[in-house]
Amino acid sequence: MADPRDTTDRFLPRFDAAGLVTAIVVDVDTRALLMVAHMNAEAIRLTRETGQAHFWSRSRSALWRKGETSGNGLSLVEMRVDCDQDALLLVVRPAGPACHTGRRSCFYRRVERDGSLTFLENDAQG
Repeated sequence: MADPRDTTDRFLPRFDAAGLVTAIVVDVDTRALLMVAHMNAEAIRLTRETGQAHFWSRSRSALWRKGETSGNGLSLVEMRVDCDQDALLLVVRPAGPACHTGRRSCFYRRVERDGSLTFLENDAQG
């Protein structure tokens, strides 16, 4: 029997055992992948209520709003959910670099066949 989340018109996130869903974050204008994070029910609620992206930090075990210390917030334009509601896509308007390193995207290095990393010039710092 198919899970009703696959066909419903209701938002019913499927949280993992830790109470989280994966959130993929892309820039509204460029569609560039900015970051991947996790959200719990509270982060989803706050994001929807405030229009500012909130996440759950697994390393700190704490809720956080992107940009609360750096000023580089992410304004929500659209939130999408995948077919079985266990992943979210946040389409955002960034107010600066999305990565804590100061880069536009957290995905600024390519893994080469030999295992080395190549820094991508179009995601330079600052």
